[in-house]
Amino acid sequence: MSSPLLNIPNILTLLRVALIPVLIVLAYLPYDWRFIASAVVFLVAAITDWLDGYLARRLNQSSAFGRFLDPVADKLMVAAALVILVQWHHERVLVVISAIVIVSREITISALREWMAELGKRASVAVSFMGKLKTTMQMTAITVLLLNHEGLNLYVGFPLLIVAAALTLWSMMIYLKAAWPDLRDS
Repeated sequence: MSSPLLNIPNILTLLRVALIPVLIVLAYLPYDWRFIASAVVFLVAAITDWLDGYLARRLNQSSAFGRFLDPVADKLMVAAALVILVQWHHERVLVVISAIVIVSREITISALREWMAELGKRASVAVSFMGKLKTTMQMTAITVLLLNHEGLNLYVGFPLLIVAAALTLWSMMIYLKAAWPDLRDS
């Protein structure tokens, strides 16, 4: 019998955390292949994000540690990738604004969930379909942009990142609306 800490979903989540410094190092190597390598590492992390949740449910291996670490790992990986993209594309105002919107939303919703949990109402700000769609769009946009191919960036990566930022704001509004009665009454 495996320990709740060392089950397959949690190992995948820990792998995602371990990939963050790998992504950062690869992104700043002085070689052209760094772009493909960075995109592949991020894509592997994105796949483990989906896979660990699927396996936790399928294998009945959900744990408190996994419920804590999974969203932290996701937010750290996305934030690290966005910092890289802002540095690579600092002249593109929409990349900078999108990164600020995405990171700000993640901080806001994390704080909201913690506060709602203190009220015993965390379920009212549980992950929604819009949150999953937002995450999928973010992961896709970031993967494409890490490839750093001019044509892909212009016609796919930048537009997807803008859509991801818009979905990010929309999902934040959904969560805030759900929590508004409790925010107002406090």
